[in-house]
Amino acid sequence: QLQLVESGGGLVQAGDSLRLSCAASGSDFNINAMGWYRQDPGKGRELVAAITSGGSTNYADSVKGRFIISRDNAKNTVYLQMNSLKPEDTAVYYCKADGIKFYSDYSMDPFTSWGQGTQVTVPS
Repeated sequence: QLQLVESGGGLVQAGDSLRLSCAASGSDFNINAMGWYRQDPGKGRELVAAITSGGSTNYADSVKGRFIISRDNAKNTVYLQMNSLKPEDTAVYYCKADGIKFYSDYSMDPFTSWGQGTQVTVPS
């Protein structure tokens, strides 16, 4: 399984910025899309932003103009720059990756991996 390790969460004040990082590790994985989801207690997990290996991006309406997703394919790392943070951005943020896993017999399987989550708190 592809391992995803997130970092960069924390407690900040409204209007501040944070940068989340998610590093992927594992062999024989071809990673296509990477992205960030978030989940507040009692609510479902929602997409925040996603980026393909070619650099195409998608954002939730609630973060457009404030958050920027980027990716370093050489490092298999995805970043989420979060600016002008609001109390409603408070959630656990999860990294997700999708792609293809290759095997020595040349077979392949699609995969989806999730990180363990990192807490972002913006008090009101």
